[in-house]
Amino acid sequence: MPSGNFGNVCAGHIARMMGLPIDKLVVATNENDVLDEFFRTGAYRVRKSAETYHTSSPSMDISKASNFERFVFDLLGQDGGKLAALFRDVEEKGGFDLSGTPEFDRIRQFGFVSGRSTHQDRLATIRDLSSRYGITIDTHTADGVKVAREHLSAGVPMVVLETALPAKFADTIREALGHEPERPARFEGIESLPQRFEVMPADAAQVKAYIAGHTGL
Repeated sequence: MPSGNFGNVCAGHIARMMGLPIDKLVVATNENDVLDEFFRTGAYRVRKSAETYHTSSPSMDISKASNFERFVFDLLGQDGGKLAALFRDVEEKGGFDLSGTPEFDRIRQFGFVSGRSTHQDRLATIRDLSSRYGITIDTHTADGVKVAREHLSAGVPMVVLETALPAKFADTIREALGHEPERPARFEGIESLPQRFEVMPADAAQVKAYIAGHTGL
């Protein structure tokens, strides 16, 4: 599962806990590899803005995974006190380290493995799937496919979540394949359509009033 905020893969974890027959949950990150680092080493280190990269799979350009705390709650045996202490360390020290602890050993019991993908990996994966199967995948899906291939097991099907339309990442598709990605009919000419926006001050009360006044609430 391509992952930045840990949302889809956390849902997979919950489904596995409920009995869905999942052997492994494969967390795929891009160059912003805070999650891969944790699942490999046990160290969760929130990235500073200078360490957060702008990549060609931008929905995964995450320095702090907002759904990760839900998984750590299970990892700690659903001990709220321990969870609160760890995430105080996140706020005060920038992270925590579970390496060498029983909790870190439990990661494998929950079926988690991980890996990292780069821009060049994305290009190579997009080209490979186009050449082999005649399909075009987006950049985030390419991260998922690249890392999934590193964790294949004989006789066990691997499912990769496709996460976006290739047309949204035309620059990278052109770089990989040398042509424009296919575009759904409803997106034809979208660049020429009028853009609608409202410039507002950074004031919560005004934002709330605008939403209330334009949604029929």
